Order: sequence, then structure tokens, then C-alpha cells
Amino acid sequence: MPGSIPFYQKHHRHYDRDYRSRETESRLSQYQSSSRYTAGSGSFTATGSRGLKASSHSLLDESRLSPIPKRAKPTYLAVDKENHIIGYVVPVFRSSQEFGAGLSDTEDVRARDSAAYMARRDLFTSGLEMERSELISRREAMRESANRISMSKRLHEHGEHFKRMNEDSLMHPPKFVIKPRSHTVWEKQCVRLHCTVSGWPDPRVVWYKNNVVINPYASPGKYKLESKYRMHTLEINRCDFDDTAQYRVSVMNSSGELSAIASVVVKRFRDDVDEFLPSPRYGPVSEYGIKFKTNIVDTFGVSFGREGETMTLGCTVIIYPALHRYEPDVQWYRDDVLLSPSKWHQMHWSGDRAMLTLAHLNKEDEGLYTLRVSTKSGYETYSAYVFVRDADAEVEGAPGAPLDVRCLDANKDYIIVTWKQPAVDGGGSILGYFVDRCEVETTHWVQCNDTPVKFARFPVTGLVEGRSYIFRVRAVNQSGMSRPSRVSEPVAAMDPADRARMRGTSAPWTGQIIVTEEEPAEGVVPGRPRELMVTEATKNYVVLSWKPPGEKGLEGVMYYVEKCVSGTDTWQRVNTEIPVKSPRFALFDLAEGKSYSFRVRCCNAAGVGEPSDPTEATTVGDKLDIPSAPGKVIPTRNTDTSVVVSWEASRDATDLVGYYIEGSVVGSDVWEPCNNKPVNVTRFICHGLITGETYVFRVRAVNAAGISQFSPESEPVEVKAAIASPAPPYGITVLECVRDSMVLSWKQPAFVGGADITGYFVDYREVVDGVPGQWHEANVRAISERAYRVCDLHENKNYQFQVRAANMAGVGIPSLPSETFLCEEWTIAVPGPPHDLQAREVRNDSLVLLWKPPVYQGRNPVNGFYVDMKEAEAPEEAWRGVNRDAAEKTFFKIKNLQEGESYIFRVRAQNQAGVGKPSDVTEPVAAETKPGTKEIVVDVDDDGVISLNFECGEMSPDSKFVWSKNYEDFSDTSRVTQETKGNKSKIIFNDPGEEDIGIYSCIVTHSDGASSSYTLSDEELKRLLEVSHDHKFPIIPLKSNLAVEMLEKGRVRFWLQAENMSANGKIDYIFNDNAVSQGEKYKMNFDKNTGVIEMTMDSLTPADEGTYSFQLQDGKATNQSSLVLIGDVFKQLQKESEFQSKEWVRKQGPHFIEYLSYEVTPECCVILKCKVGNIKKDTSAIWYKDGHEIKSEQSLSFTEGVLKLEIAQITKKDAGMYEVVLKDERGKDTSKLNLTDQGFKELMNEVFSFIANSSTPLKITSTDEGIRLYTFVSFYNDLLQVTWHYKDSPIAFSDRIKSGVVGEQLWLQITEPTEKDMGKYAIEFNDGKGGLRRTVELSGQAFDDAFAEFQRLKAAATAERNRARVAGGLPDVVTIQEGKALNLTCNISGNPVPEVTWLKNEKEITSDEHCILKFESGKFASFTITGVNTSDTGKYSILVKNKYGTESGDFTVSVFIPEEAAGKKK
Repeated sequence: MPGSIPFYQKHHRHYDRDYRSRETESRLSQYQSSSRYTAGSGSFTATGSRGLKASSHSLLDESRLSPIPKRAKPTYLAVDKENHIIGYVVPVFRSSQEFGAGLSDTEDVRARDSAAYMARRDLFTSGLEMERSELISRREAMRESANRISMSKRLHEHGEHFKRMNEDSLMHPPKFVIKPRSHTVWEKQCVRLHCTVSGWPDPRVVWYKNNVVINPYASPGKYKLESKYRMHTLEINRCDFDDTAQYRVSVMNSSGELSAIASVVVKRFRDDVDEFLPSPRYGPVSEYGIKFKTNIVDTFGVSFGREGETMTLGCTVIIYPALHRYEPDVQWYRDDVLLSPSKWHQMHWSGDRAMLTLAHLNKEDEGLYTLRVSTKSGYETYSAYVFVRDADAEVEGAPGAPLDVRCLDANKDYIIVTWKQPAVDGGGSILGYFVDRCEVETTHWVQCNDTPVKFARFPVTGLVEGRSYIFRVRAVNQSGMSRPSRVSEPVAAMDPADRARMRGTSAPWTGQIIVTEEEPAEGVVPGRPRELMVTEATKNYVVLSWKPPGEKGLEGVMYYVEKCVSGTDTWQRVNTEIPVKSPRFALFDLAEGKSYSFRVRCCNAAGVGEPSDPTEATTVGDKLDIPSAPGKVIPTRNTDTSVVVSWEASRDATDLVGYYIEGSVVGSDVWEPCNNKPVNVTRFICHGLITGETYVFRVRAVNAAGISQFSPESEPVEVKAAIASPAPPYGITVLECVRDSMVLSWKQPAFVGGADITGYFVDYREVVDGVPGQWHEANVRAISERAYRVCDLHENKNYQFQVRAANMAGVGIPSLPSETFLCEEWTIAVPGPPHDLQAREVRNDSLVLLWKPPVYQGRNPVNGFYVDMKEAEAPEEAWRGVNRDAAEKTFFKIKNLQEGESYIFRVRAQNQAGVGKPSDVTEPVAAETKPGTKEIVVDVDDDGVISLNFECGEMSPDSKFVWSKNYEDFSDTSRVTQETKGNKSKIIFNDPGEEDIGIYSCIVTHSDGASSSYTLSDEELKRLLEVSHDHKFPIIPLKSNLAVEMLEKGRVRFWLQAENMSANGKIDYIFNDNAVSQGEKYKMNFDKNTGVIEMTMDSLTPADEGTYSFQLQDGKATNQSSLVLIGDVFKQLQKESEFQSKEWVRKQGPHFIEYLSYEVTPECCVILKCKVGNIKKDTSAIWYKDGHEIKSEQSLSFTEGVLKLEIAQITKKDAGMYEVVLKDERGKDTSKLNLTDQGFKELMNEVFSFIANSSTPLKITSTDEGIRLYTFVSFYNDLLQVTWHYKDSPIAFSDRIKSGVVGEQLWLQITEPTEKDMGKYAIEFNDGKGGLRRTVELSGQAFDDAFAEFQRLKAAATAERNRARVAGGLPDVVTIQEGKALNLTCNISGNPVPEVTWLKNEKEITSDEHCILKFESGKFASFTITGVNTSDTGKYSILVKNKYGTESGDFTVSVFIPEEAAGKKK
């Protein structure tokens, strides 16, 4: 029945045709009218040249015309049970070109037959005759269809020819003849979406699911796409809830693009109950036997943050196979505790990347973070540690902030707050902690304790029942207060039973909690409290707890606490004023060391009950001891920046919170915390260490009582990586392919595990119709090369490959599966791609690229290579060739790189047939010389041995030096000998010759790419052979030849200095061809460390005139140096000897080594100084100026044998004759300095030069008066002469142009500047030597900017003078009694006169009888309330405004009632 609708369609608009657009219904109507057979009419007429139009009658009309029942005519429309059109079917022998241009003869016959049929139908009343007639008509239709096929073929050929002749005239955008319709289906049913599309050229059709392209190969068996006769179908097999989506079909050709949308709703049968559509399922799926493989890549490493910062951790998740809209279960953990979204943690999943954002880091966020990705096939995890350092202390030396503040044992007016001590104490022991509280929804923090508490627990009392609070803690030491900790979670002050009745609801964020009790029993005094006990006892406080009396329904029970000193019978009430509501109480101000007993009384409106049983005597003091120091600490290597530290746990530790670890570089004595959050294990990985440094570690234990002493220091450990298995290789490519084998290549893993890779293992699997098979081993034994031929493959089959690397630590995980490669024999003429590209010797402007030749040579042998390069971030079209001519070798040096830029490279091989396809590109290589990079150095030793030497600064224990010639292994190892010691290696040429010419290179394994090369050319070889010959037959080199010099007392010294002379060297001293020896006259000496050879004589006599020679011999090396002293040369030397002898005698008393001179400091101070020698305590040094002694209160000093007189700010008064006199009982010496006239002028010129050189560049600034040019000097002297120039001419100053000095600023002011003032300005400092000039160009943009700023400042000054102001007269707070009158007046200023507005609680108020507002004379604003009441309480503001600005004044009115105030006082 038409009204019977399946139950699952009742709430969906898809069950009828109402969802169709007008365009769709129009298309359907045209289609029905154009069909040869329709559901309602058999009439057929033809008009037009492009197609046929058929008239039709409705079913109602047909029933009216034909009284005889008849069978329905066949239809080509597909309908459902409700007779709703859902598509159509294609009849047999129907052509897509059925409706061609023009009307054929067969169609005329068919039209006539149709008319005859209509006439016969009216005549025949027998259904049998009608059926026979229909059979005949069908046979005729089949014959006509065959003829029509032939006609359609001819029409199609004609149309194609016409399109080729005039293509543009027939091109039109795609159109939907029939759009896909929406469907609602049962679960596990199939659904088909159909559409018919027209357009020329034939449109390209793409199906989308939720805007994601549908790939049937990605989900085998799930989707099927068909396109026939311009009808396109999407079939979805075995629908499930995930198939509930919006499907879009997009058609596109060169003339345009069009889309249509249909929805698919998948329902699950459940009796007759209608339910809403389920949301898409994002969890694991199990359909089709899919097995997921999850890889977590692009991971976050060990991270370091600082308190207050924001940190984001992220990983890329690759799930194979990839399913659209499939979302795995992604979870984040910290220290194995699942994290939930909060204001501190935000999780995000973008489809392939999981991210966790830590907002406003605190030390609580430190820990091991783990990402867990779960699918139906299992789960993968990745973990890394996050360290959070303390924020910079607000006070230097203050401790770090406490952490992990929590609230325990919350009651009506009592909460215990706990926290953990910080790792950083600021260099001084922590004196204690302050606890602050803040009521939720307020910002007012209240300190809970007056004196700091050392115990990491504190009971907070005095809370208001039903209100919620948050807490924070601050640490304090002698330097100051730390930053506050992160606030605790909100907690409500309420009875635990009430909280339980609220089903665990935590502290309400707002409002009060309504506490309800059972009907009280009036007039009953409560009984005795029960089970009184001391729950906590420290030296700062004692906490009592008890249970209420057993009676139920007592009225408003509260408690009084009493104490008694042990040994007495006197009980003293503690809370005499206010009884407590909670069965908990904290007592403070108890005497440490004394013993107390306690008891509690209940009270209510009926009276005070009997006391409870007293507690046992409790001694005030800390019951929890600070833990003992941890035991032995053992560090172990981990990575090149981390160390594993383990230790023995603290013995007999109670309530242990955890441990803090500290590390220090050996010898630095500076300890840094390794963790800022206590760890509760005895093993910890300390990250962020410096590679190669040696560290020691120590550990402290923590509990609520405090932090223990340090453990003994560990043994030193060097930070370097431990050995691990290598990472996966990558970049798998095919180098050659034949019928049954492929040659693969791959790239070395980025991480080799700290040890040499010993080999690789290759696996392969066959891929059939996009479905991969099982993995098979290609090689059993490890292969050392990064290329391998995989055999026993099948031709024309698809394969995938994976590679694993191995080292001494084991076999690493396999690489990701390669692309799918087809095994078919290559027949191309050009060679295949080179492989194994490596970049070496990377420098700021060059590098060397190495590669291996292609495995597939092509038809001819390879005869050269071309290198291409481009910037790493550049587009593909940026590739450019490096070498114009083909390179013959498999290496090439690339020059002229830009420093700091990253490049990628590729290589192409060529043969006679041409250039082959390029190799895989290299990884990006940054053109920069790494710090500590060394080059190969050639050396020739003393025996003439030639060697090449290379040193590596950063090596690991497994690093090796690998030498090669022309970047290949040595073909003849007998020609060189390699020697390696520590971080140095060299090769020695055994017999240097022409065979050794070439490029020698060295690379260090397990390093950061340390490599270098040296080119031994023919010319360089000849030079080295010459140097080698000189070393075989050596001459002792001399740094200086034989010379003579004078010593004190007139002694004469003959000396020379030799280079590299050994201790076995021999020296012969010759005078006039005769050897001289050590004696009274001659003193000889040979310093073996410096190579200095000397001979001294006390004096010279005429007999010493002649030739002196030193003859040297050291092994087989010899040398000689001579000095001729005859004639005038000897006489002058003899005279100088005699003078120095006398001078030595003179210097036995006090004397001047350097005479009096002056020095000008950069601060322009003048220092008079002289250097003296041979003085004693009683030697006097007296300064004189112009014959007058300078008194000691002036700036005199004497340091290191230098007398100084400092003149801080020299003036003309300081000119004069200065003199210094030295004297004692041994003698007297004098030194003078003339600082008058020319001497003083030269001194001042030097001072002026310092001032000029200290001047800053001339700058331009603007004021509200004009433009100012200025410069600063470090010191200004009144005698300084400066000249201002304008366009190279001195400036004539006036009232408009002025100059001056303010402090150390020299300025030129141009008042009310105009364009005439534009030009070049300069200031010239005169120092008597040419001076110094500073210039600035006041023109163009500089003048425009300065002039604009002047105008702005001038306008701002005017606005500031005239803007609206509230001059005063309003108090901050007004407290007034109800009923009184309030009158406030304030002064208003501004030009023009401001507008005045009054506000109450941010809302404008107007004057009325109750509140009178006045503004008089444009200056006085008054505010009057005739009779104040409580509704007038609030915040009031006056707002004044004119065109220059706005200002407001605020005051608060508080109205009180006398009776209430009196009540509060009572």
C-alpha cells in the first residue's frame, strides 16, 4: 500500500521523491517523454531533427479511454516497490546513438504501426489477441533495432568526422541527465549509485566518499566502479555503519566541471524500534580480514622546557593499509598514567599525526611521555622523556617552586595540604614553606601560615563551610621567596559524608553547598566524642581527629578542644571563642619537646557535653625522620648525550616520595639537577649532557620531612653512546631488471648504532591485485654492499622489498616496504641510474660527490656522467647541470656553493645511445664547514720521509680512518704504509714516484662526516722530493745569527739561537781561529729548551778585538755563525761597556727608570707618571708644581714602581711645571715635565682628540618646538671647541637656530623648521691636528619624517595641554551611614569644555531627585545623593571627554546600617 512505509524510513526524507531537485525531475520527465515505450502510453510521434518527442497520457486518462483491462507495456525505467523511479535499464540492441538527427523510414513505419495498434486495441476485446499483437510488434522492434545499430554506426562516424572538422562548435560542459539518488539500506546489503552524464569531450568521472577519493584497489572487494553507455555506477558491497556517508560524483572535461551528491544511510534491524543513525565508528575494524601494520615515525625526542613555556609533542602515525576515515585509538600517558584533556593537556589527531600540547609547563609535567596507537591487529608505542627546568627566580639565589600540591582529608573547616620539595634550593638551605589559599572564582590569595613550615604537609583551618578553595605553596631561603607552585585542584570545605552523598562530586566551581540534616532533637546536650586520636604530630602542629557522639539527630553539634601539659591536671580550652564544626582540629603554638594530652567536648544550643577520653601523652616534635642518604651510585653509558644512573635505595626510609639526581662535570664543582620531579625508582636516565665530557653524579632522597644528605659521588663516566642495532635502511630503488631477477640498491641507515654495519638482509614478497603476500628471504648470509640482485623471481609479476641492517649489536628492524616494482626485462638503449650517492668533504663553498656506476649499462658501455643540483626547497624546474662535459670518474668536486644553503644532487650516466634517467636524489646537504674540521696536511720528517697526516677532533671509540686514492681502495698497498694513533692517522710514501700522483682522501667512520682530501700533483711531488733531500742532509737552522749585546755592569754577551737542536748537540767557541773554553774570562751556556747559545765577558780590553765564531753540530747536521768586532765597531762597543758599568754604579741608589710623562685615559683623565727603581721604605717621593709641593690629599698613587698623579677634570688652572724628587740616604734623583704654553696646549689637544673620538654619530630627533641634531661624548670639557656647519659653512646662531650642551650631549636646535633648513649639517671638533667632523643629511625622507614627527609632537603637546582631565576631589572609597546625604565635588579642566558623564557599576546614570548631578562653570562637577540607602552601594565613575581625550575618576560608595555594624562589633 502506498501508505505502508518501512519503519526504518519513517524519520528519513529519503523514502519518496521529495528530495529530488527540480532539475532532476525535469530530466526524468524528459527521459520518460523521449522513451519509445512508456508506462502510460503507447502513442508515438516524431518531430524535429535532433530527436523524438513522445506524447503520453497519465494512468488516469488511460483507464478512462480503455474500459478493457490490459497488460502494462514494457518499461525501461527501474522502479522500487513504491513505484518510485530509482534509475533505468538499458534494453538489448539499444544504442547510445538511438536518437540520431532526422527521421528514418523505419521510424515512419513504426509510427504507422503504432497508430494501427491503437485502432486494433479499441476493436479487440480479447486479451489473447492483444498479446499476439504485442508479440508481432516486438519482433518488428527487434528487426528495427538491428537496422538502427547500422544507422547509429553511420551517424556516429559522421558525428566524429564533424567534431574533428569543427571541434569547438560541439564542445560543451558535462551535464547530469540523471543524478545519483540517496539510499537507506540494511546493514550487510549492497547498494548501487547510478548517474548518467552527457558532455563533449567525454567527461572524466571520479567518486568521492566524504570528500575523499574512492580507490577500489585500497579496499579490495569493497567498491566496484563501472562506466557503460555514459551510465556510471558505484557499487558498495556489504554495507556497514562506516559506509554511512555523503557520496559525491565529480564529472569534468575541458569545458567545465560538475558535481552531484547522494547520501547513503546504513540501518541495523532491531525489532520495530526506530533509532537514530549511529555515529561513524572510529575504533578498530575487522571486516575483510585486514591486518594492520602501524609505524610511528617523525617522533619527538627527549625534550627540555622551562616553567611557563608551552611545548608540543608530536608523532606521525603510518597505518598500512590506509583506510579512509579509519581512526585508531590514540592515547597519551605520563609515567604510565593515562592523560585526559584538560587546561594543561590538549590532545589532537589530524588523520596521520598525533600531537599533545602542554600549556604553561610546570615541573609536574616532567616525566616519561608515551604515545600508544591501537588497532585491531595490536598496538605500537613510542616514549620519550620531557624535562622541565625551573623558571628564572624572581630573586637571585631564591629556591625553585614546590610542586605537586594536593589536598587531603578535606572537612568543613579543615584541609591538609601536601606538596613536594623542589630540587633547586638556590644555593642555600630552604628555611620552610608558605601555604596560600584562594577562594574559587576570586583572585585574592591569603597566606595561611605566619612562619614557614619545614614539613611538606600543613593543615589549613579557618575555612568557610561549603566554599571551594585552591592552594599554592612557596619556598623561602635566606635569599628570598620562590615563585608559587602550580595551584591545586579545587576542593570544597565540607563534611566527607556530604561529599559521599553527592556521589563523589568534587569541589563545586561556584556557589554554596546546601547542607541538609535530619530533623534535630531540640534541648538535648550531645554526648562524648568517640575514638579521639592524634593523627599527625610535628614540631609546628598537632592534628587531632575523632568521631561524633553516637546519638542521632542532635542539634548543630560543634566541638571544643582542650589540652593539658603532661604531669598536670590543668585543662586549657584551645578554641575558646569559636567551636569547630569538623571532627578534625590542628593545634599550633605548642612548645617543642613538651608532652601534651588532649580531649574534646561536644556542644550545641542545649549546652556543652562531657569531655571525651583524653589521648595518650604526645611529645611535640617531628615523628617522621628525614631519610638517610642513598647508597652507592653507578653511572652507565647510554647515548652520546645521556647516562643511566642507578643507586642503592635509602635504608629504613619512611613515606619516601622519591629521589633527586644531580650531575657535575669533573673539575667544575658546579652541580646541576638532572630531574626536577622526584622519581620513585632507583634507576634514571640523565639526558642533556655534553658529549665527550666526564661527569660524576650524586643522589638525594625526599620525603615529607625533608631532603636527605647527598649520596657518595659516583665514579666518573664519559658521555658517549652505547652500541645499539642500526635503524632501518631507506630509499630502495631498482638498478636493473631482467626476466627473473632485480638488482636493488638502498641508502645506509641514518643511525648505525655506534658500530660498523656488518651487512644487510633483503626480503621480498609478491603483490597480486594490490594485495601483498608473505615475506621471503632473498639472502641468508649478510651482504656488505648496498646493492643486491634478488633472483628466482617471476616475469611480469609485481614485487615489494624490505631491507634490514645488522651490526655487532644485532639485526635492526626492517625498512618500510618499497614501492611495487614490475619484474620485466629492461630493453632501453641508455644506461640505468647510478646509485649509492655520497657527499664528502663538505665545506662552506664546496663538496665532493661520489657515486657508483649503473648496473644496467644499456646497449653500449657507459662513457661519462653528468651531475645535477638544486636547492633543497627549490621546485623541480630548478634542477641545473654542474658539469658541461661528461665526467669520466665516479666522483666530482662541486664548487661555488652558497654558505649555509642546503642542496640536493643527482647523477645521470651516458653512453653512445644517450643519457639515462637520473639517480635517486641525495639527502639535503648544508654547505657549511663544521666546527673543528681539519684538512689533510703533508709532512716531511727529519729523515726525509714524506707522509699525509689527518686529525679528527670528534671520534667515537669505534671510529676508524679509511684512506683511499682517487676515492678507491689502494690497488697497490706496497707503495704506502698507514699508521694510526689516537685521533691521528697518516700514510707514508715508501718510495715516492710518479706512480703516487693522484687524489688522496681520508674519511672517519662513526663521526659527523669528518673527511678531507689532498691532491698530489706532479709539481707538488717535485717540491716534496726537494724538501726530503734537505732533510736527509740537514743544516741546523738558526733563528738568529751570532750577535752581541750589553748587559748590566758593562758585561758583554755573545749569543745566537738555534732551531730544533737536541740535547746532544755540541758547540765550539772560536776567537781569532783559536778555541776558547770556560774560565774566569769566558762564561759559556747552552739552553737546550730554547736553543739559545751564549758566551759572556765581564769587560772588553783592546786585546779582545777580533773575530768570534760559534760552531754547531747535532748528529749529522752542522752550522756556523761568526761576528767581526774590529775598528770603530769594537771601540764603540768598548765605550758602551764602560758607560754601562758606571751607570750600574749610579743605579745603586733611588733613580728614575722612566722619566715624568703624561697619559690621557679614555675617560679624559690626565695621569702624570714616572717609573722608579731601587727604592726602600724610607725613600721619599715628593711632587711639586711651580715649585710648590703637592699635598698628599690630592690624587697621588704609587703602584708597581710607578708614581702617578691623576688630574680628573683638567682646566687651565692645572697648567704649570711639574717635578718629582726621589731621595734617601743613598742619593737623590729628579724628573721634570713642562705643562705650560705649548706643552699644555699639546696635552689639551690630546684630551680633545679623545672627546672627539668618543662622540656618537650625529642623529636627528624631533621635539614639540622643532628639529634637534645631537651627538653624545663620553666626557665634556669646557675648553672643548666645536663648530656647527650648514652646507659646509659655519652656522650663524639666532633665536631660531641655537646650540648648546646638556650633560654629555651637544645639540643644535632648529625651531619651527622649514624646507629652507634642509641640507647637510656637521659638527666639527677642534683638536689641533685636523679635527673630527660628524655629519648628517637633513633632507629628503629624513627631513620629511622629522618634520612630520615635529608636527605630531607639537599637536600632541597642544592636545595634552587641552585634553579633558579630572583634576581631583574624589576619594577612593566613601563609607557612609544609611540616611545621610552624600555630596562630592571634583575639578574638571579641558579646552573645549568637556562633556561630563556619571556611571554607576559601568552603567550611565542621570540626575534625578535622589541623585543630583551638576556641572557648573565648566570647571566643577558635583555628585549629591540626598538620602543614602543600601541600594546606593556600588562603584561610581565620572567620565569627562572632549575632542583631545577622555579621562575618568572612580570611587566606591559603601553604605552601612548602624544596627548591623554594632552587631558585628559584639
